[in-house]
Amino acid sequence: MIVFRDPSEIPADFGRTVVAIGKFDGVHVGHRAVIERMRADAAAVGARTVAVTFDRNPLEVLRPELCPENVVSIARKIELLGELDLDAALVLTFDRALASLEAEEFVRSILVDALHVVTVLVGRDFRFGRGGSGDPALLRELGPDYGFTVDVVEDVHPAGAERRVSSTWVRELLAAGDVAQAAKVLGRPVTVSGEVVHGLKRGRELGFPTANLSELIDALAPADGIYAGWLDDRDTGIRHPAAISVGTNPTFDDVERRQVEAHVLDESGLDLYGHRVTVEFADHLRGMVAFEGMDALIEQIAADVAEARARLGLPRP
Repeated sequence: MIVFRDPSEIPADFGRTVVAIGKFDGVHVGHRAVIERMRADAAAVGARTVAVTFDRNPLEVLRPELCPENVVSIARKIELLGELDLDAALVLTFDRALASLEAEEFVRSILVDALHVVTVLVGRDFRFGRGGSGDPALLRELGPDYGFTVDVVEDVHPAGAERRVSSTWVRELLAAGDVAQAAKVLGRPVTVSGEVVHGLKRGRELGFPTANLSELIDALAPADGIYAGWLDDRDTGIRHPAAISVGTNPTFDDVERRQVEAHVLDESGLDLYGHRVTVEFADHLRGMVAFEGMDALIEQIAADVAEARARLGLPRP
């Protein structure tokens, strides 16, 4: 997938395109439905597929006090879009200049002049242009003048769920620690990736060494607590079962930030420092609590490890 950071980077001979526009935060099953329809529409007319998105949530500029955390980083969003067999992504810098662009000018300069669009796909609640004046109805009104059609993709509901898929729902599920349901809404497991860094080495002292991720992770971590899951070493390609902790460890008072750390099961002497890893959350075991004394903490960690092994379907050691 080619990534363009500005409309001026798109070659004049890039060809006709079918475009899907959205924030695509999390690239969840609703976004994937839009992109699947885009690929079908493009195949029918022999055009290229392009996802048009933004380098930040527009609320970060327009209403920063209301802006939620991103489900995934911009780099992870591009990575996820790249897995969906698209020809290109146009990542627009959302600043005051773009926010003040009139809706029709957005259509003319970006969709028509730069992308030579033949079909535009959006969700029913999509808004664009200055003051959010643009919507699917305006796109349909402008389409005949500029030579494109509009395909509005309906909301997606997971099997048995009345609520529509949205990034807001994903955030709520992560905040509740419900990684199993979040995975259904995302259409993929809940993961965070980062570099393994040196921590306080307290896990090693307790007999359960952990791989501590740096503060710079590529996605929103779930609620504080203990999880069963996996650690994928992206440097070696090896996948390890793991018991995962998220939080500050309230038993101690010297952990200043939330951290993700994974205890790899059935491995000793594993050196992951400096490795790029992905931690995958499979199931929530319990919330984060403070323990009175090291013995109680060690006993609980041992129980967590046994439960993680059971939830992952692993045999007893």
